[in-house]
Amino acid sequence: MWRLNRIDLLAGRFITVEGGEGAGKTTQITALKKRLNDLGIDVVVTREPGGSPGAEAIREVILSGKAKDLGVRGEALLFAAARADHVDTIIRPALAKGQWVISDRFADSTRVYQGEGGLDDSYLDLLETVAVDGIRPDLTILIDIPAKIGLARVSKRATTVAAGGPDRFEAEDTKTHERRRQLFLNLARKEPERFAVIDGTEAADHVEKDIWSAVELNFESDLSLDNTPSTAIGGR
Repeated sequence: MWRLNRIDLLAGRFITVEGGEGAGKTTQITALKKRLNDLGIDVVVTREPGGSPGAEAIREVILSGKAKDLGVRGEALLFAAARADHVDTIIRPALAKGQWVISDRFADSTRVYQGEGGLDDSYLDLLETVAVDGIRPDLTILIDIPAKIGLARVSKRATTVAAGGPDRFEAEDTKTHERRRQLFLNLARKEPERFAVIDGTEAADHVEKDIWSAVELNFESDLSLDNTPSTAIGGR
C-alpha cells in the first residue's frame, strides 16, 4: 500500500470513510477518532451530506426524498452546494489549524450514488472540482460489504423507535445497492494509492484493527504529533 511522504507536519490530515448502507462507518469512525485522540491528535469528525449548518439544511431536503423530483442532475447540484459549504466552513479551516478531519462520506459518494443514477463522468468531474476547491482526502477508507448484508443491518436499525425508518437511499432495492458497491470498488481499483479497502463483514473489532493498520501505514510519521483534544460534528 502507498505511504504518505509529506513534510508539512503542521498541516492537518483528511481521512474520508466510504461504503454502502449498513457498512458500519459510524462505529468505525468513532473508534478511529478515539485511537487518534489517545495519541494526542486533535480530530474533527464530520459527515456528508451535512457537517456545516448550510449543508445540514440541504441534507434534510436530500435524505427526506424531497429533492428526488429534481432528477439526478438537480440532486447532484444540491450535493455539490452542500459540499462546497462543508469544505469552506468546516474542513478547510480545521486542516489549516493542523487538525485531522474524518468525514463520513465525501466526493466519492457522489460519484457512486449519482453515477449509478446515470450522470456521466464529465459532469461529475465538473461538480467535484467546483465543490472541493482543491481539498482532497489523504486517505479514503472503503468499508466493503455485500449489499444484502448491509441492508439487513439497516433494516434492523430502522426498527428502533429513534431511527425513524430508512432514508431516501437506504430504501432503494438490493440490486441498486450492489451496483453502488461495485462502483466504490472500481474507484478503489483506479486509485489504489488513496484507498484502503477493508472487509466490513468481519467482526467490528477486526474491522477496527484493519482500519488502524491502514492509518498507521499511511501516516506513520505523523502519529507522534502532540495536539489538543478533539471536536466532533455528528456522523452518519
